[in-house]
Amino acid sequence: MNAALIAIGALLGGALAEGLLLFFLLPMLKKTGAVRKNYQGIDIPVSAGLTFPLALMLVFLVYIFLGWGQDNYQFFLLGLTVISFLGFIDDMLGQRDTLGFRGHFGALLKGRLTTGGLKALGGGFVAFFIAVTLGGAWWNIVLNTLLMALFTNMMNLLDLRPGRAIKGYLLFLLLIAAAVLAEVDYLLLAPLLGAVLCYLPVDVKARAMMGDAGSNVLGLALGVYAASWLSLSARLAFLFFLIAIHLYTEKYSLTTTIENNKLLKAIDQLGRGETND
Repeated sequence: MNAALIAIGALLGGALAEGLLLFFLLPMLKKTGAVRKNYQGIDIPVSAGLTFPLALMLVFLVYIFLGWGQDNYQFFLLGLTVISFLGFIDDMLGQRDTLGFRGHFGALLKGRLTTGGLKALGGGFVAFFIAVTLGGAWWNIVLNTLLMALFTNMMNLLDLRPGRAIKGYLLFLLLIAAAVLAEVDYLLLAPLLGAVLCYLPVDVKARAMMGDAGSNVLGLALGVYAASWLSLSARLAFLFFLIAIHLYTEKYSLTTTIENNKLLKAIDQLGRGETND
């Protein structure tokens, strides 16, 4: 079968699986009280991003039945599932009195583990696990671990307004794919992309929050794509950018920066409508 048609089928499969999961999950989250106030003070369902690894699993099951599955897909799915669960814990139990890498690791040094600290440590182990499965020299494993960990946290930093994290995900996905057009594994990429595109209207219209359960998934996926497909020079460029962003956000508000830049603000507001201005 034509590879392009297979990739399109995988994209549609991810979107269909996501739509089905959202249909059942969002009412359940509301009924069980899994809601949080968004930036406007409105209670909406949180952790809707739990659907991402589940949608991916459904599509990967089809891959297995059709003989398309690869061993690395299972490691990818395992990593996304674990990182989503860690995000879910922080969404449900997390306190917002400790923020940022400095705050969470500072608390850990004092003998207090925060849910954010658990997410950071667990996320680091997940990134290291996947980096080891990708193989290479020790420095390559370190580089790939840092890429995945920092991409994961960057998506957390972006997920403060409706649609912002997904727009960031799509932008970086485009940059990664453009850098390695011939090397992209579209069977790996397409199902999650389909799920994200299906979820986008829900997020951008503030009908639900993906939470860390979703933003963690998007960030780790970007990190895996970068680690798997990019050249050494491209990976180093992304790493320096990610480090710079994290250093910047330790001192300055990303939201304030976006609000003060006309272009970034226009992109950030795109699709929200009047209710989210």
